[in-house]
Amino acid sequence: MSETRITSYERDGLVFDVRDRGPVDGDPVVLLHGFPERAETWRKVEPLLHAAGLRTYAPDQRGYSPGARPRRRRDYVAAELVADVAALIERIGRPVHLVGHDWGSAVGWGVAARHGDVVRTWTAVSVPHAVAFAQAVKGSRQLLDSWYIGAFQLPFLPEKVLSSPRGVTWLRRAGMSAEDAEHYRRGIVEAGALPGGLGWYRALAFGGLRGAGGRVRVPTTMVWSDRDAAISRSGVDRTADFVLADYRLVVLEGVTHWIPTQAPEALAEAVLERIGSV
Repeated sequence: MSETRITSYERDGLVFDVRDRGPVDGDPVVLLHGFPERAETWRKVEPLLHAAGLRTYAPDQRGYSPGARPRRRRDYVAAELVADVAALIERIGRPVHLVGHDWGSAVGWGVAARHGDVVRTWTAVSVPHAVAFAQAVKGSRQLLDSWYIGAFQLPFLPEKVLSSPRGVTWLRRAGMSAEDAEHYRRGIVEAGALPGGLGWYRALAFGGLRGAGGRVRVPTTMVWSDRDAAISRSGVDRTADFVLADYRLVVLEGVTHWIPTQAPEALAEAVLERIGSV
């Protein structure tokens, strides 16, 4: 692994920005953010991993990096998102420990399933396996909790609402802190990343999360919080069926959906325990 910092990498003409931090000789950990956040969502977790001797790579993913914002909905299908992460791992040059939150978790499941040879451990945060989630939508309150996914399919209106104070109010009601809301305003709305972030939802019409499915054969930890307004327990409990390796579920009590910034110590502990298991 190179001692040179990776500040960006390319795939298919797109340029992705990367936060590469921690000891240059540390084992690599790739951190995948969710919606509507960027790599800085890991800012409170990274130092805890660095203190354990790990090197972290947190990319601004497709739609978020200024150099990687294609306009077509089909450019955001899960297979492309998974391939973006695989390209980063190839650039790193060795197998990695993988961590993903929210949409980053959905993509991480696909990376762990399709590219298990370069994933040493996998820690999913908030979002369960794609098939488990789909099963939960059919048979639990998850369908009601996911109402916004349908709303995001509309053209223009979601951008207008989410760019307004009403959008911030909705995120705050979902548990986002004032600090994170300010990061959202600056890093997503003002930086022009909102249409790209919504592209992940709008690409569901072109095959759903098919590219993020498959059984996982690497040691896995699922971290979920019991005050999550977007993800119900049903899909989380079904996730073990799709992991053909050592699996652990960690439930954080009294924590909302925004685990990386609201419970960084507990999350880092779960990640380090999973990494230590191998």
